[in-house]
Order: sequence, then C-alpha cells, then structure tokens
Amino acid sequence: MQEGRALTPTEINRDLLRSVLEPPKWFWPVVVILTLWVLVGVTVSGIMINRGLGVTGLNRPVAWGFMITNFVFWIGISHAGVMLSAILRLAKAEWRRPATRAAEVLTIFSLMTALTMPIMHVGRPWRVLYWVFPYDFARGIWPSVRSPLVWDPSAILTYLTSSTLFVLIALVPDLAVLRDHTTGVAHRIYSVLSLGWQGNARQWKFQVIAGVLLSALILPVFVSVHSIVSWDFGMAASVKSWHSTIFAPYFVIGAVHSGVSAVVFVMILLRSMFGWQEYIRKEHIDALGRLLIVVATGWFYFLCMEIIFGLYGREADEVAVRTMQFMEYPWNVLMIIFAGITYFLPVALWLPRSFRRNLWIMSLACISVNVGMWLERYLIIVPGLARKQVFTFTWQTYMPSITELLLILSTFGLVSLLLLLFSRVFPLVPLYDIKEGEFLRAKVQVGRSTVPATIRED
Repeated sequence: MQEGRALTPTEINRDLLRSVLEPPKWFWPVVVILTLWVLVGVTVSGIMINRGLGVTGLNRPVAWGFMITNFVFWIGISHAGVMLSAILRLAKAEWRRPATRAAEVLTIFSLMTALTMPIMHVGRPWRVLYWVFPYDFARGIWPSVRSPLVWDPSAILTYLTSSTLFVLIALVPDLAVLRDHTTGVAHRIYSVLSLGWQGNARQWKFQVIAGVLLSALILPVFVSVHSIVSWDFGMAASVKSWHSTIFAPYFVIGAVHSGVSAVVFVMILLRSMFGWQEYIRKEHIDALGRLLIVVATGWFYFLCMEIIFGLYGREADEVAVRTMQFMEYPWNVLMIIFAGITYFLPVALWLPRSFRRNLWIMSLACISVNVGMWLERYLIIVPGLARKQVFTFTWQTYMPSITELLLILSTFGLVSLLLLLFSRVFPLVPLYDIKEGEFLRAKVQVGRSTVPATIRED
C-alpha cells in the first residue's frame, strides 16, 4: 500500500462524482465521435440485412468468420467482472477496490455487444427469437435442448441478469450519495433509484450479505458461460479439430486472461482521463499485473495441451488443420504473432516490477493480449472449418469483407460509448468501497506510527 495521507470521505465524493456532476470538456466531443462510429456499424448492418450474407466473405465450408470470432471475444471480455469483483471480493483482496465497478460494467456491456453478433450472423435477425425460444407450442414446436442455439442464449441471459443485479446492489449506496448532491429532476430520479438508502447498520448488513451471496452464486454461471461457448465447437460433428475435451477450461482461462487485461487498460484510461491518480494508483496496476502473470501462464499451459491432445490422435482432419496453422502462409505467421503477443511479450513486460508500474508499458501489454486473444478465436474457427473434411475438393479459404470489418470495429466503439455514458450517470469507481479502503488504510498508518521506527521499516 502506498504511504501517504488517507483521503477523507468529502474528498472522495468530490473527486469521484466529478465525472457525473461536472463532466470534462472533452466528454461530449468524444461521445459524438463514438456515436458516429457506432452509426457506421448500424448502417453496415442494415446493408447486410437488405442484401443478405452474400456481402460478407462467408462461404462453404467456412460458414463462421469474423462475427462469431467477435462473439467469442466479447464473451471472454465479460469474464473480467466476476474475476475481479466476485472472486477477489470473496478472497478479500484489498487492491481490487478501484477496479470492481469498471469490471462489472464492462461485463454487462460486453455481453450485450456479444449478443448482437450471432443475431447479425444468422442473416434474418427477426427470426432468431422464434427458433431459439419457439412460441408456437400449439403446433408442437419446442426448442431442441441439444442445440447450442438454446444453450448460448440461456447461459448468456442468466449471466447478464446476475451481473446486472450485482452492479445494481453495489450501486445503491453511491446512488444515495448522488441523491444528496443533486437537485431537481436528477435528485428525484436518484431518490427512486437509491431505494430509500439511509446508510444505517441494518441496510449495510443486508447490502454486504447480498453482495457476498451474489458473488458466490455467480461463480458457477461464470464457469458455465464460456464452457457452453466452447461446446458450441465441440458439438460440431463435422469439425473433428474442435472435438477437444480440454476446450471448456481452455476457453474459461482464456476469457479471464483477456477480460482482466481489458479492465487494466480501461483503468489506465480512466486514471488519465478523469484525473483519478489518487484512487487508481500504480500499486493497483502492479497487483493486477502479478495476477495476469499467473493467469497467462495457466492459459499457455492449456494452449499447449490443446495442441498436443489434437495431434496425439493423428486423425487426418486434425493433422490437416495443424499443418494449415503451422506450415501454410499466412496462418503460420498469424500463429507466431498470436503466441508472441498473447503470452511471451506481455509476460516479459509484466515480470519486472518497474515495468508493471509503468502505465505505458502496461497499456501496451494489455492491448497486445486482447489482440492476441482475438486472433486465437479466429485461428480456432476458420482453419477448423476450412479443413473440416479429408476430401480436398471441399477445402476453402476465407477472406473477410469490408462489411464484416466495419461491423466488428463498430462493436469496440459501442462498448466505449456505453462506458462513457455510464460514467456520466453513475460513478465508475465505487465510492463506498474506496471509503472503506481509505478507512482501513488510515488505521494501518495510525498503527504504524505508534511503533518504533526500526519496526516500521520492516
């Protein structure tokens, strides 16, 4: 913990509510730019719906491409919320405090963005609800419980619901602070949202219990969501390279790897944009960097096992896919880039303590991880489909169109826009959590000041 004067509740309210009560001058211009960015994606989506999937680079047998890759990527990013907020809350890790709400909110917006990808991918989005959750029961049409089209929406909607509840419960004390700092319409809105919070002992007790219970209950959902996404691949009978029993833990640890890296980058951005140097300190980034070393090493182990398990059976389809990935251009170059920027580069940057406290280096490492994790999903999906049969006349390549590229890029603008708009209405750093941390920090400083200097140095 960094030594220095502990912040008072008044200072915390003033600094962390500034983004809500007094947004900086750059806020609305950036919102306009991001809105135009998102509108490009909406326009491209409309063109694709009007013209059909022929405007994409999808073909037979590569029927999944950029959109499904992006779907799996955003599901992975969403795992940061549970990792940083639920697991570390249960573990009582003090350094989690500034990162929890950003991680939780990123989880919600990532899930919402991920849901748009398969809807657009089917080509007829207005029929998705009917085939996923059929309502024509009079004709005996029921959903197939063996289909990933049922598993995915069920798991993701459960995860989205539980994550939203998690955020709302944690927001209640901060909404009461906003209620007391606003007037007029805003005051009435925050009064309703704060649910009559007065901050008495009974309310705090129920709030803490609800947070701990939701943290524990959300953990099975956290594991099941990306496991079910991995089974989307494992259940594809014609693609033997996806029939790997290690896919579920491999996808889960990869999701945590990309999700926590994304949260670290978002925290560094927030620290710079809103001037929160006293709240998102270098020691917090340092602790997250150490966590990422462990997560990245676990992910790399499962990556090696996935490749070894695939080659061990020596099936023709699997060998053809691995030959394509490691021997054929440009896939072999992509594999080298993927392994380098996802594990070797970031871990080399995270190992020295001075590098973990350098925000530029941490930003570079976290961006490289997420570029690499996006490539990982792409290298699983496309080569597997392109070489899914031993008959060479069915082999095909895949080249994404400008339509797919613009649609994928717009999703990053959408998540960024939603995060900014959230920061305009609610604090992105939890006030009550920071106040509790500062109170404990002050107690430690008072305790250290009462012992001899020789002991304090230890």
